[in-house]
Amino acid sequence: MHRFGPRYTFLAQFMYGTLKGSDTESADFTDSENGKYRYQRNLSFRNRIKELSALAYFDLFENDATYISRVKFTPYAFIGVVGFLHNPQAQAPATDLLGAALPEAGQWVDLRPLGTEGQHSTLRDTDANSGIKPYSNIQVAIPIGLGVRLRLNDVMDLWAEVGFRYTFTDYLDDVSKNYVDLGVLDGSLAKAMSYRSNELPANQLPTLQPYTARDGNTYSTIPGYGQEHPANNRGSKDKDIYMVTSIRLTYIIGATFHKAKFR
Repeated sequence: MHRFGPRYTFLAQFMYGTLKGSDTESADFTDSENGKYRYQRNLSFRNRIKELSALAYFDLFENDATYISRVKFTPYAFIGVVGFLHNPQAQAPATDLLGAALPEAGQWVDLRPLGTEGQHSTLRDTDANSGIKPYSNIQVAIPIGLGVRLRLNDVMDLWAEVGFRYTFTDYLDDVSKNYVDLGVLDGSLAKAMSYRSNELPANQLPTLQPYTARDGNTYSTIPGYGQEHPANNRGSKDKDIYMVTSIRLTYIIGATFHKAKFR
């Protein structure tokens, strides 16, 4: 961190955190307008984010010439650039979609290599996800936020802030586009992680619809889920945003040096 003027500070930092989400925990099954359909999708994930950021801070109240004369309290805003490494994961179910036990049952598995939306599959030109490519684990985001800084004593400040990271990917949760025909996915695990509605209790499932997939197997799915169709949305296609809140205690190292030098 370095202060460049009475209002401006530059900060470079590394942060590590985990994003988590679950349809059944965040959606209401009784909400027929929207929540019911997201609940029935029954997807979940975690994503451990490693983030390196460069941020420019702008204080509302101007500081005086020296650190000793800095304001006791000031709101501030910040903006910058973030590079981050991410890797969406989910826990594998006990069985695959044909009822056979999965060796990975209960384990957290990486979702990107599975291509749950057909990223590693051969799709037809008429398929909704035709032309889809694997997403990158390395991404960039634009951070924007607000905070307040409180001077505790001559050399220590307390910061509290909230910021939003506007990303250029829609795959922090491995969900973006449409369902694909389950038969095009490579392996039982990929199929089980792509379509998970059948894991819900029977009393929360509508009548299942069997269909013969392109691999020759017959799968029973909820209408609108787990099948190739332009209207069978798996995600929203909007870019992801995540929020970071932090409380930080800073110590002015140069202040101790100057005190000793001019004493």
